[in-house]
Amino acid sequence: MAAYSLSIVGVLFLCLLLIGLAVFSGASKGRSGALSGPVLPADEDNLLYRIDRVHMNAVEALTPFVVPSVLAMLMGVRPATLATLVWIYIAIRLTHVAVYLRGGNAAKGGSIRTVLYVSGALVTIILIAVTTVAAIH
Repeated sequence: MAAYSLSIVGVLFLCLLLIGLAVFSGASKGRSGALSGPVLPADEDNLLYRIDRVHMNAVEALTPFVVPSVLAMLMGVRPATLATLVWIYIAIRLTHVAVYLRGGNAAKGGSIRTVLYVSGALVTIILIAVTTVAAIH
């Protein structure tokens, strides 16, 4: 497993990012007096809503990426290939978080934020394909 240390560190980083976003979202809701759960109204100009949504986007994206990452290690995907995919994904997710939290036109649906989310999904699909090929062979 030492060959996969960069990938393992990356997956753990994603988990820590998710925990950090959960704490940030909860603390932000607490400071504003909002209840736990979805922030209403759903308004892209509302920072509290964007904090909540960036956290939920990260939750939604984590499992479909982490599961194939672990399976890739078990199937013997080349460590450099997996590490590259993991760290590209991390760069995309971090940029997505920054853009979404910053707000403005770039954070609205159909813009840069959407391109970043779809890019992360494409990296995940590539990871699934690479892992599938390794599993078949």
